Amino acid sequence: MKKSHTLIVLSIFIFTLVCPMLMGCKKSSKVDAARLNEVIVYTYDSFCGEWGSGPEIARLFEAKTGIKVTFIDCGDGVQILSKALIEKNDPYADVLLGLDNNLTEKAGESGVFEKFKPSNASVLADGLEEELGGNWIMTPYDYSPFAIIWNSLSGIPAPACLEDLTKDIYKKKLILMDARTSTPGLGFETWVNKVYGDKAADYMKRLESSILTMAPGWSVGYGMFTDGEAPLVISYTTSPAYHIEYGEGDQYKALTFSDGHVMQVEGAGLVKGAKNPGGAKKFIEFLISESAQNVIPGTQWMFPSNKNVVLPASYDTIEMPKILK
Repeated sequence: MKKSHTLIVLSIFIFTLVCPMLMGCKKSSKVDAARLNEVIVYTYDSFCGEWGSGPEIARLFEAKTGIKVTFIDCGDGVQILSKALIEKNDPYADVLLGLDNNLTEKAGESGVFEKFKPSNASVLADGLEEELGGNWIMTPYDYSPFAIIWNSLSGIPAPACLEDLTKDIYKKKLILMDARTSTPGLGFETWVNKVYGDKAADYMKRLESSILTMAPGWSVGYGMFTDGEAPLVISYTTSPAYHIEYGEGDQYKALTFSDGHVMQVEGAGLVKGAKNPGGAKKFIEFLISESAQNVIPGTQWMFPSNKNVVLPASYDTIEMPKILK
C-alpha cells in the first residue's frame, strides 16, 4: 500500500512536469493560429483615428485577405519607435507605421525592424525609398514637404522665410510641435538645421518669443491653429487641400519660403520577431497598392507613394517648393 501510494505520487509528479509542457505547446500553437488572422500595427493618432486613412485601409485589407488589422495609437512617430524599443525583446506589434525619413538613422540603429522589400515595390514614386535609407527597413506610403501654414484672414502678413518668423510682429503667433514626440516637430528642427547649420541653436533662441506653444503632436497643434489660437503652424505643403476639399475656402495657405523646404516621407516597417510576419508583409504590400493608396490623399492629406494614383481636384493648386538636400 505504501509502495503503491509512492508510485501514484511519483506518477502525479511526472505528469505535472510533462503535462504543462505538452499542453503549453498545444496552447502556444492555438495562440499563433489566432494571430495569423490579425496584424497589429503601431501608428499615430491622425492615421488610425476616425477621419484618418487607417479605418478604411483596414476594412479593404480584411475584405481582400480575411486578416483583421488592429491599430494601436502610440501618439506620433517618435513615440512609436520608443514603444517598440521598450518591447524589443518580446515585440507585440507586427508593423510600425508612421516613422519618417528624419528617423531613419535611429530606426536602423534600433534593431527593431526586419528588412522587407515588397513584391510590388515598382509602383513607388522614384526616390522615396532612398529618402528612407534605401535599405527596406521601411516602405514609403506617403510624403509631402513641410511648410508653415498661414491663416490669410488673420490680419498678420505672411512671412517669406524662416528668419522672418523671429520678427516682433509674430510674437506668440506660431504653433510648433515637440521634436521629442512628434515627426513634424523633428521636421521643423531638421529644416532649421539645414538652413542655419551650426547657428541653428542661435536661431531657435531668437525664435522663442514667436512660439505660442510646443504641442505634443500634429493633431493637437493643428487643431489649435484651426481654432484660431495662432495664425501660423508647422504642417505640410499639402495641408490646404483638406480645407479646399471640405468647402472651407483657401484662407489657409502653405507658404513657400525662400530658404527652401525639407521633405517628409513616412514609412511602414516589419517588426523583427513579429508574431505574424506573413500577415505583416501582406499588409505592407497592400498599403502601397492602388486600393489603399487611393485612400491616402483624401484622409492623410499627403501625396501617395504609389505613382499611379490620381490626385483629387483639391490638390490642383498645390505647388512643390524647392527641396533642400
